[in-house]
Amino acid sequence: MSAVNLAGSTSLSSLAGSLRVAPGAPLPQALHSSRLDWAPRLARGQAASALPGLMASLFNLCSHAHRLCAQLAIDAAAPGLLPAPQQVAQRLRTETAQEHVRRIGLDWPRLLAAEPGAAATAWADDAHAALQRCPLLLPASSLPADPWSVTLTWLQDQLLQMPATTWLRAWQACGADWLHDWSHRHKGWLAALVRAARAADSAAPLDPASALRAHAGADDQRILSTALAFQPGFALHPLWQGASAHTGSWTRLNDPSADLPLTPWALLGSRIAELIRLCQPDAPGQSGAGWLCFGSLSTGPRQGMAWVEMARGLLVHQVEIDASVGDAPARVAACRVLAPTEWNFHPQGVVARCIADLDATESAAKVERRVRLLMAAFDPCVPFDVTHTLPAVQEVHHA
Repeated sequence: MSAVNLAGSTSLSSLAGSLRVAPGAPLPQALHSSRLDWAPRLARGQAASALPGLMASLFNLCSHAHRLCAQLAIDAAAPGLLPAPQQVAQRLRTETAQEHVRRIGLDWPRLLAAEPGAAATAWADDAHAALQRCPLLLPASSLPADPWSVTLTWLQDQLLQMPATTWLRAWQACGADWLHDWSHRHKGWLAALVRAARAADSAAPLDPASALRAHAGADDQRILSTALAFQPGFALHPLWQGASAHTGSWTRLNDPSADLPLTPWALLGSRIAELIRLCQPDAPGQSGAGWLCFGSLSTGPRQGMAWVEMARGLLVHQVEIDASVGDAPARVAACRVLAPTEWNFHPQGVVARCIADLDATESAAKVERRVRLLMAAFDPCVPFDVTHTLPAVQEVHHA
């Protein structure tokens, strides 16, 4: 996230927030987020036409998804107030694929390498070189008319070292077993990073029942919208059906392999699989622009909610628009944003539980490797730091 124009003394880091990780500490002390709920404060009173740009600036790591979701929410609240967003499926496809490529090429070399050294440096250099050759990351003016076939070829040559369709079929059939097999068969930088990260995977598989699919039907969407509007603090500490939930590329409505047992390490495979799907030709519910789901609905007079499946998981925007008075522009009465980071990094959520279960008596290097794998798998949109000393309040609690 990046700062918008607040008071001059507000720093970028204090606005964006961060995560503090305490391996082995009990819940909720194992994971603390300093993220604040800025959207309602900054959006209220703004011209409705300015809201999409404001949300894109506030959440700039996922700016395109936030801009699109805000546009959809405004259109649901006040149809015709602004031009309806166009080519939604293709925009979502392009921006999600680009984000996957960046996270794999920029974050994974930093987070997944076992330790600094010549091998880690070589993997990072190879990843950077691969990114520079990715057709999908070219400036918009330089993109080919159909970037997907050339990006799929790039994916096969630079990341997978094998046909992408074969990789995806094996993933759908075997999940983590295939990821293990592939990472040991090939010697490219990505396979090497995935192979190195396997030793840091100490967590149990995710519970499929906790996968967030609150967007599956209109009734569930309205329940989520009501909670977001009327439950104080819900946007920062959301619960679904009374419990924490997880969201990401492994919780898509269209995913036929959604019940595969996935540990945090296996979630790396889920991101690779989705990137392959997005690069394949359009097929409803299967690939291309037909893979990711999105939607919106009116939740009351001049009120609307929208949701999109984006790179980090399910993103929700909810808006209320004041009626226009005379020639004055319509203004935002309320805006609420529920981002994937708040689900996955809930203080009682899946990542927090994994961190609480870590053995704090292991070496700091080994513990931090396990934490870095969790961060690569669940992908927070803010920085994190690790503390290896329990706060005094915890020491008193255990005395």
